[in-house]
Amino acid sequence: MTSGQQLLSSWSSQLKADSFQQENWQGSFADYLDIVREKPYVCRTAWQRLYDMIMQEGTYPVEGSRENLIRYRFFDDPHNEGQDAIFGLTQPLMELVNVFKSAALKYGAERRVLLLHGPVGSSKSTIARLLKRGIERYSHTDAGALYSFGWKESDGTVTWDPMNGEPLQLIPTSFREQFCEQLNAEANPEYAIEIVGDICPLSRYYFQERLRQFGGDWTKVLETVEIRRVTLSEQDRVGIGTFQPKDEKNQDSTELTGDINYRKIAEYGSESDPRAFNFDGEFNVANRGLIEFIEVLKLDVAFLYDLLGASQEHKIKPKKFAQTDIDTVIIGHTNEPEFRKLQSNEFMEALRDRTIKIDIPYVTKLSEEIRIYEKDYNQRRVRGKHIAPHTLETAAMWAVLTRLEEAKHHSLSVMQKLKLYNGKTLPGFTSENVKQLRRDAKGEGMHGISPRFVQDQISNALVVNIRGT
Repeated sequence: MTSGQQLLSSWSSQLKADSFQQENWQGSFADYLDIVREKPYVCRTAWQRLYDMIMQEGTYPVEGSRENLIRYRFFDDPHNEGQDAIFGLTQPLMELVNVFKSAALKYGAERRVLLLHGPVGSSKSTIARLLKRGIERYSHTDAGALYSFGWKESDGTVTWDPMNGEPLQLIPTSFREQFCEQLNAEANPEYAIEIVGDICPLSRYYFQERLRQFGGDWTKVLETVEIRRVTLSEQDRVGIGTFQPKDEKNQDSTELTGDINYRKIAEYGSESDPRAFNFDGEFNVANRGLIEFIEVLKLDVAFLYDLLGASQEHKIKPKKFAQTDIDTVIIGHTNEPEFRKLQSNEFMEALRDRTIKIDIPYVTKLSEEIRIYEKDYNQRRVRGKHIAPHTLETAAMWAVLTRLEEAKHHSLSVMQKLKLYNGKTLPGFTSENVKQLRRDAKGEGMHGISPRFVQDQISNALVVNIRGT
């Protein structure tokens, strides 16, 4: 055996065959009902699944916090050695998770667009990336399992639902209430099982076709259905979508809701035949998961209209078809100038009303800002170079000072304010005073020097040829 074969053999021995089989499970609709009875959490909505994913990692109190803050371990990126860990921002992240909790309990937040708003370089994209990567990883675990369905053909092939819909949506509307009551009584799930929405136009076509074949007996139709487990993947465009602005001439709304497959029109004879349509828009792809809108407010107004129905009614409108149900978490992020344009545009009042804004400011705690730079500039990463003592501390202090506002308390300097925020004590100031200082400075952290600027300057200093200057 060659060394290469030995290496492959060692890797092969580490693979878990059982895990692969579980992630690629297939069975009948009756088998799926057994799974639902045993594990009712497989029927969760996208919001519920996302919230449970975060809570599964646990929480811990923030040491030295004057405001009894808690930290969600998920945002420390424990599965990736902290590569995308979010430093500071404990309060905004608590607000963010509260929105997820409200949406999971169906208090109304699930019908909103979640908008991360803040200055450039304040970790908005990192938060979205953590959520996408987290839900992808979570779907591979037993706790995050979800299932979809397909239609078995006479030749043994299966036409899978293009939007990975929930199998329980195949149950006719008139039977759903009784069906859910029975399931909830048997399983007693954390979230009550509800069957909301309808299957996509393609699956609806197959359902109606087979319903006629079996003389209206929908239970017979379900016997021709194949169920499979679905694992979400951004790379494979399963359950995770990403959309970003492009040149208006090269982008249209079909990128969100799918487009006609003109090659199949000759085969099926009509543009309105669902078999001649590609349900591969970003909203279609993101069903059962989440979709990220990069710089969402830079989008043309025509695209923003699609967000209205997708958020409030959980419906999209593919070309030539009726409104189609989706179950997805919509997350966008934007900066201050674009948000001001939204506020001043009276034609976008409907979108403003459907948006929950979470401010993601710069870090205003010195010790957390230092951690940002220490992650990139430490002895393991910076080899052969010496960084003078307190360099990172000084750079972090300068950056934080640019973000703080002058205190209304005439005897308190900005430097003293920085120390108070960092957990230091000063004569005459209590924890309640610090809370009041933060309340008085509502715009604090929404302006100032970006961590990227400081990182660029440190990087330049590390690589510059001193002798040549």
